Amino acid sequence: MAHNTNITLAWQHLPNSLKNWQLSILPGLTLTGLIIIVRLLGVFQAIEWRTLDLFLRLRSAETTDTRVLVVAIDETDIQNLGTYPLPGQTLATLLRQLDQYQPRAVGIDIFRDLPEKSGNQDFVEALADLPYVFGIEFLGQTGESIGPPPTLPYERVGFSDYPLDDDGAVRRSLLGRPKDSGVYQFSLAMRLTSEYLRHEGIPLENGLKNPDSMRFGAVEIEPFYPNTGGYVRADANAQQTLINFRSGPAPFRMVPLRDVLADNVSPSWIKDSVILIGIISPGHKDNVTSAALVGKNPGAVSGVEIHAHVVSQILSAVLDNRPLLRSLPDIGEYLWILWWGIAGIVLVGVVPTPSRHLILVLMTGVGLVFTSYVALSVGWWLPLEPPLIAFLLNGLVLPGILLYDQMLRSRIEAGQRVIRHTYNAVHNGPLQTLALILKDVDDPDKTIDRPQLSAKLDQLNQEIRAVYNTLEEELKPQNNQLHLQSQGPTLDLDMVLHELLYEVFEQTIQRDFPHFKSIKFNVVQFESMEDSRLGREEKRYLCRFLEEALCNVGRYAQGATKLTVNCLATENENLILVQDNGKTVLKDDSKYINRLEGGRGTWQAQQLAHHLKGQFKRFSVSPHGTCCELRWPISKPR
Repeated sequence: MAHNTNITLAWQHLPNSLKNWQLSILPGLTLTGLIIIVRLLGVFQAIEWRTLDLFLRLRSAETTDTRVLVVAIDETDIQNLGTYPLPGQTLATLLRQLDQYQPRAVGIDIFRDLPEKSGNQDFVEALADLPYVFGIEFLGQTGESIGPPPTLPYERVGFSDYPLDDDGAVRRSLLGRPKDSGVYQFSLAMRLTSEYLRHEGIPLENGLKNPDSMRFGAVEIEPFYPNTGGYVRADANAQQTLINFRSGPAPFRMVPLRDVLADNVSPSWIKDSVILIGIISPGHKDNVTSAALVGKNPGAVSGVEIHAHVVSQILSAVLDNRPLLRSLPDIGEYLWILWWGIAGIVLVGVVPTPSRHLILVLMTGVGLVFTSYVALSVGWWLPLEPPLIAFLLNGLVLPGILLYDQMLRSRIEAGQRVIRHTYNAVHNGPLQTLALILKDVDDPDKTIDRPQLSAKLDQLNQEIRAVYNTLEEELKPQNNQLHLQSQGPTLDLDMVLHELLYEVFEQTIQRDFPHFKSIKFNVVQFESMEDSRLGREEKRYLCRFLEEALCNVGRYAQGATKLTVNCLATENENLILVQDNGKTVLKDDSKYINRLEGGRGTWQAQQLAHHLKGQFKRFSVSPHGTCCELRWPISKPR
């Protein structure tokens, strides 16, 4: 229980520490800067990809896009046909069957670069008769290209290439690129989309904001750049865009080949639709990895489905205002990370207790995750991991380090405080009595009065024993009491300062010091002082300062007849002054004690003056005497 209290008390001092640039802002910004550098090096790239996949997968299911139909050739179809690749005659029959119901565009995602010995003529004639049918080619990057059906014109050929990320997953679509011959070629998805939208009176044009991008009507397809989203120095050659996969278990309609050949498909599914024909059998090499799709294990997504998602994405963006995926510019992403890093620093100075701070940091972190998720649902891919890590490091780890440092400093300060209180209690009490006893014992001209000596020793014994009780009371948290003498009254530190100092004067001047007896005149002036900025500990040390200054007069001011004590406020500063007219040098056998040199008490007075941003002086006055004064500026209210 006490340990938790110490943590809370140390935490409450953190905001003051955090106002120091070197203790808070600089380390926090350094951590944030390191996170930015790490992101620039690509360390977060893989985890940001996986987060993108996760958020796309967690979105609520969308309605099925009825404009897209996939004719899937599965393993059952291949077994029924008894041969592979698909015979040209079968494809021709399929195309004629689809043509009955007037589709807008048909894409054959099957390579047909080599003619067959039998049945191919039927396929060639079907291609010639159906101008909305498109075939594919594979461009490749290493020269291993696969050509299109030989009889198809250039305008009806689209490539089937799509870029793979380093983890083998598909997250981008390649829309267009120039061929080695200088001819610009489009992907199969772009060919089919353009053909569909041509019937809507929406042609493919160059972008307005970015002339190098593609545009359908008012919708400009968001281009992919090397550092888009979580990517770092990715290959952004040619025309690419992020794929905003359609969520849900049925993003578009899909029917097996056998159902179409048997005329078991509703004509409304085919009419005015984009038809993609492709193989989905896992035994054939047309599968890719995508963790963004619901119900799909890695490696279980067929290429024809990827093309269907791209077609659906563009059609939905143009006709339904469905958002395309985009990201902030580079500077925007790193300002986003920096903002969250600073937010973690700021929270430390806002919340009063560590438990509440922990809850607030965790809730804010969850809010950041939710914000990123919601942003993605409306088409914005915001950085998540880097700002979240920056926020948590600055909001939890950095305060933890500062809290540990603050607690360590508090323990050191507590130890020093015990030492100071012990010194004050001993120095201004038992040590003063002991000094008087030793002076009497060492004086050869003075006869020792044993009953008087015994009484003083008994007093010394009581004062030593009272030190423990005094320290126990003064070191209690929030203690407002001050004990000057073991048998004296207790002073209330919550009193106004000049009244409190007057009480110190009254108690101290009555103590049995030899040179108080020779004083004939006391010139005292206690007036209102500015103490609104002083805490109890500062008042305690001011009282101890006045007490010691008076004790020094009683012990060392030989022959003093006049004592002046001023405790007041001038226009710009507070003043405590103690002045006597006694001799400043005392002879004690062969040793000379100069009151101006001082000792531990002088050092403490100097430390007090430094703390109050004031000045401590002790100097001799003419013709005899010593003046001890402490000045510190009055704190003006802000």
